[in-house]
Amino acid sequence: MVGNGAEQSEAAGERAAEPVRQYGAGVPDRFQRLWMPHRMAYIKGEDKPAGSESGEGCPFCSIPSMADADGLIVARGDSVYAVLNLYPYNSGHLMVCPYRHVADYTEIDQAETTELASFTKIAMRTLRAASGAQGFNIGMNMGGVAGAGIAAHLHQHVVPRWGGDSNFMPVIGHTKVLPQLLAETRQLLADAWHAAS
Repeated sequence: MVGNGAEQSEAAGERAAEPVRQYGAGVPDRFQRLWMPHRMAYIKGEDKPAGSESGEGCPFCSIPSMADADGLIVARGDSVYAVLNLYPYNSGHLMVCPYRHVADYTEIDQAETTELASFTKIAMRTLRAASGAQGFNIGMNMGGVAGAGIAAHLHQHVVPRWGGDSNFMPVIGHTKVLPQLLAETRQLLADAWHAAS
């Protein structure tokens, strides 16, 4: 069980331990810290494309050239592919991306539109089968002002949801606790994808 050592001691009928002072951490308190230094790369915008063209560092253009495990690719289609989000909102957070570097939903052709919709449905079936997802947040952020982290390359989010997944950690601590490494999640979903197609 993860928890505050002082609370666990009190629950066991022992005297609560005094908070340990750590240099640079501020005033001691009874909270434990969940350090997630890898999130700083996302916060600072590291590895974001230098420009809006496909040759300017777009990760959604470079991922398809990688091996599936290296690029976190779950499935490949003719016009689109499904990939795990490197900075997920929930475990199993997938994105469906066209191979073609295009920014706006109105710019994709009929084949891309059809396969994007089909992959979204398969992603939902896959996440239900592999992880018992009870609901989903599905959508696209069109443009930086709408929240798109990489606005130059269209991508649809498929975020699985479970009852109680918005507990105190994200609400108060602004932190998500993911129970599985991305490589393990990718393999689990890739294995389940074919059964759901």
